[in-house]
Amino acid sequence: MTTQWIIIAIAAVLIIWFFLTYNGFVTIRNRVEEAWADIEVQLKRRYDLIPNLVNTVKGYASHENATFENITKARATAMQAGTAEEHAKAEGELSGALKSLFAVSEAYPDLKANTNFLELQRELSDTENKIQAARRFYNGNVRDYNTKLDTAPSNMVGKLFSFSKKEYFDIPDDGVESQPVAVQF
Repeated sequence: MTTQWIIIAIAAVLIIWFFLTYNGFVTIRNRVEEAWADIEVQLKRRYDLIPNLVNTVKGYASHENATFENITKARATAMQAGTAEEHAKAEGELSGALKSLFAVSEAYPDLKANTNFLELQRELSDTENKIQAARRFYNGNVRDYNTKLDTAPSNMVGKLFSFSKKEYFDIPDDGVESQPVAVQF
Protein backbone atom coordinates (compact mmCIF):
# COMPACT_ATOMS: atom_id res chain seq x y z
CA MET A 1 0.00 0.00 0.00
CA THR A 2 2.83 2.40 0.82
CA THR A 3 4.50 1.70 -2.52
CA GLN A 4 1.30 2.61 -4.37
CA TRP A 5 1.09 5.94 -2.53
CA ILE A 6 4.70 6.69 -3.34
CA ILE A 7 4.08 5.93 -7.02
CA ILE A 8 0.91 8.06 -7.00
CA ALA A 9 2.77 10.92 -5.26
CA ILE A 10 5.65 10.76 -7.77
CA ALA A 11 3.17 10.71 -10.68
CA ALA A 12 1.27 13.66 -9.20
CA VAL A 13 4.49 15.66 -8.74
CA LEU A 14 5.53 14.93 -12.34
CA ILE A 15 2.11 15.92 -13.69
CA ILE A 16 2.11 19.13 -11.66
CA TRP A 17 5.69 19.90 -12.77
CA PHE A 18 4.73 19.23 -16.41
CA PHE A 19 1.77 21.63 -16.29
CA LEU A 20 3.72 24.30 -14.42
CA THR A 21 6.56 24.09 -16.94
CA TYR A 22 4.18 24.27 -19.91
CA ASN A 23 2.35 27.24 -18.37
CA GLY A 24 5.71 28.88 -17.68
CA PHE A 25 6.60 28.62 -21.37
CA VAL A 26 3.27 30.10 -22.38
CA THR A 27 3.70 32.96 -19.90
CA ILE A 28 7.21 33.83 -21.04
CA ARG A 29 6.25 33.51 -24.73
CA ASN A 30 3.37 35.92 -24.13
CA ARG A 31 5.74 38.35 -22.38
CA VAL A 32 8.07 38.19 -25.39
CA GLU A 33 5.16 38.90 -27.74
CA GLU A 34 3.97 41.77 -25.54
CA ALA A 35 7.48 43.23 -25.44
CA TRP A 36 7.69 43.00 -29.25
CA ALA A 37 4.35 44.79 -29.52
CA ASP A 38 5.79 47.58 -27.34
CA ILE A 39 8.72 47.90 -29.74
CA GLU A 40 6.36 48.05 -32.71
CA VAL A 41 4.35 50.85 -31.07
CA GLN A 42 7.48 52.93 -30.62
CA LEU A 43 8.74 52.13 -34.12
CA LYS A 44 5.38 53.21 -35.58
CA ARG A 45 5.65 56.45 -33.63
CA ARG A 46 9.13 56.93 -35.08
CA TYR A 47 7.91 56.18 -38.61
CA ASP A 48 5.09 58.70 -38.18
CA LEU A 49 7.49 61.44 -37.05
CA ILE A 50 9.92 61.02 -39.92
CA PRO A 51 7.75 62.42 -42.76
CA ASN A 52 6.98 65.53 -40.68
CA LEU A 53 10.67 66.00 -39.95
CA VAL A 54 11.61 65.52 -43.62
CA ASN A 55 8.93 67.97 -44.76
CA THR A 56 10.15 70.56 -42.28
CA VAL A 57 13.72 70.22 -43.52
CA LYS A 58 12.56 70.27 -47.16
CA GLY A 59 11.17 73.76 -46.58
CA TYR A 60 14.70 74.97 -45.85
CA ALA A 61 16.88 72.60 -47.87
CA SER A 62 14.82 71.59 -50.89
CA HIS A 63 17.93 70.72 -52.96
CA GLU A 64 18.90 67.81 -50.64
CA ASN A 65 16.79 65.31 -52.60
CA ALA A 66 19.21 62.38 -52.23
CA THR A 67 19.03 62.65 -48.44
CA PHE A 68 15.23 62.77 -48.49
CA GLU A 69 15.03 59.80 -50.85
CA ASN A 70 17.40 57.75 -48.64
CA ILE A 71 15.28 58.44 -45.58
CA THR A 72 12.06 57.61 -47.40
CA LYS A 73 13.53 54.37 -48.73
CA ALA A 74 14.97 53.39 -45.35
CA ARG A 75 11.65 54.15 -43.62
CA ALA A 76 9.72 52.03 -46.14
CA THR A 77 12.17 49.14 -45.69
CA ALA A 78 11.91 49.35 -41.91
CA MET A 79 8.11 49.41 -42.02
CA GLN A 80 8.07 46.23 -44.14
CA ALA A 81 10.53 44.26 -41.99
CA GLY A 82 9.10 41.08 -40.55
CA THR A 83 11.54 39.41 -38.19
CA ALA A 84 13.52 40.97 -35.36
CA GLU A 85 16.69 40.51 -37.42
CA GLU A 86 15.17 42.29 -40.45
CA HIS A 87 13.91 45.08 -38.19
CA ALA A 88 17.34 45.48 -36.61
CA LYS A 89 19.07 45.78 -39.98
CA ALA A 90 16.46 48.19 -41.34
CA GLU A 91 16.53 50.31 -38.18
CA GLY A 92 20.30 50.60 -38.45
CA GLU A 93 19.94 51.90 -42.01
CA LEU A 94 17.18 54.29 -40.99
CA SER A 95 19.29 55.67 -38.14
CA GLY A 96 22.14 56.30 -40.57
CA ALA A 97 19.79 58.11 -42.95
CA LEU A 98 18.44 60.24 -40.12
CA LYS A 99 21.99 61.22 -39.15
CA SER A 100 22.51 62.57 -42.64
CA LEU A 101 19.29 64.58 -42.31
CA PHE A 102 20.51 66.13 -39.07
CA ALA A 103 23.87 66.84 -40.70
CA VAL A 104 22.01 68.74 -43.45
CA SER A 105 20.07 70.69 -40.82
CA GLU A 106 23.33 71.94 -39.30
CA ALA A 107 23.94 74.02 -42.43
CA TYR A 108 20.68 75.95 -41.99
CA PRO A 109 20.59 78.20 -38.90
CA ASP A 110 16.99 79.23 -39.60
CA LEU A 111 15.95 75.58 -39.63
CA LYS A 112 17.76 74.88 -36.36
CA ALA A 113 15.79 77.73 -34.80
CA ASN A 114 12.42 76.61 -36.21
CA THR A 115 10.14 75.64 -33.29
CA ASN A 116 8.43 72.90 -35.29
CA PHE A 117 11.80 71.37 -36.18
CA LEU A 118 12.98 71.60 -32.58
CA GLU A 119 9.80 69.93 -31.32
CA LEU A 120 10.11 67.14 -33.89
CA GLN A 121 13.73 66.61 -32.86
CA ARG A 122 12.68 66.43 -29.21
CA GLU A 123 9.92 63.93 -29.99
CA LEU A 124 12.28 61.83 -32.09
CA SER A 125 14.87 61.82 -29.33
CA ASP A 126 12.22 60.79 -26.82
CA THR A 127 11.04 58.03 -29.16
CA GLU A 128 14.60 56.78 -29.66
CA ASN A 129 14.94 56.48 -25.87
CA LYS A 130 11.65 54.58 -25.64
CA ILE A 131 12.72 52.23 -28.44
CA GLN A 132 15.96 51.54 -26.60
CA ALA A 133 14.10 50.79 -23.35
CA ALA A 134 11.55 48.58 -25.15
CA ARG A 135 14.39 46.75 -26.90
CA ARG A 136 16.12 46.04 -23.59
CA PHE A 137 12.86 44.75 -22.10
CA TYR A 138 12.20 42.56 -25.15
CA ASN A 139 15.74 41.15 -25.20
CA GLY A 140 15.52 40.37 -21.47
CA ASN A 141 12.34 38.40 -22.03
CA VAL A 142 13.86 36.63 -25.04
CA ARG A 143 16.89 35.71 -22.92
CA ASP A 144 14.65 34.20 -20.20
CA TYR A 145 12.54 32.32 -22.76
CA ASN A 146 15.54 30.95 -24.68
CA THR A 147 17.27 29.97 -21.42
CA LYS A 148 14.22 28.01 -20.35
CA LEU A 149 14.23 26.27 -23.74
CA ASP A 150 17.90 25.38 -23.37
CA THR A 151 17.95 24.14 -19.78
CA ALA A 152 16.98 20.73 -18.51
CA PRO A 153 14.46 19.45 -17.65
CA SER A 154 12.19 22.21 -19.03
CA ASN A 155 13.72 21.78 -22.49
CA MET A 156 11.89 18.42 -22.78
CA VAL A 157 8.52 20.14 -22.42
CA GLY A 158 9.61 22.88 -24.83
CA LYS A 159 10.59 20.34 -27.48
CA LEU A 160 7.45 18.28 -26.89
CA PHE A 161 5.24 21.30 -27.65
CA SER A 162 7.49 22.76 -30.38
CA PHE A 163 8.34 26.00 -28.60
CA SER A 164 11.04 27.62 -30.69
CA LYS A 165 13.75 30.12 -29.84
CA LYS A 166 13.13 33.82 -30.39
CA GLU A 167 15.54 36.27 -32.02
CA TYR A 168 17.08 39.14 -30.13
CA PHE A 169 16.44 42.64 -31.45
CA ASP A 170 19.99 43.92 -31.83
CA ILE A 171 21.04 46.79 -34.03
CA PRO A 172 24.02 45.64 -36.16
CA ASP A 173 27.37 46.82 -34.85
CA ASP A 174 28.97 47.92 -38.09
CA GLY A 175 30.02 51.49 -37.53
CA VAL A 176 27.72 54.35 -38.38
CA GLU A 177 24.47 52.48 -37.84
CA SER A 178 25.44 51.41 -34.33
CA GLN A 179 25.70 54.99 -33.07
CA PRO A 180 22.60 56.69 -31.64
CA VAL A 181 20.83 59.28 -33.74
CA ALA A 182 22.41 62.64 -32.90
CA VAL A 183 19.67 65.10 -32.08
CA GLN A 184 21.08 68.55 -31.41
CA PHE A 185 19.22 71.59 -30.22
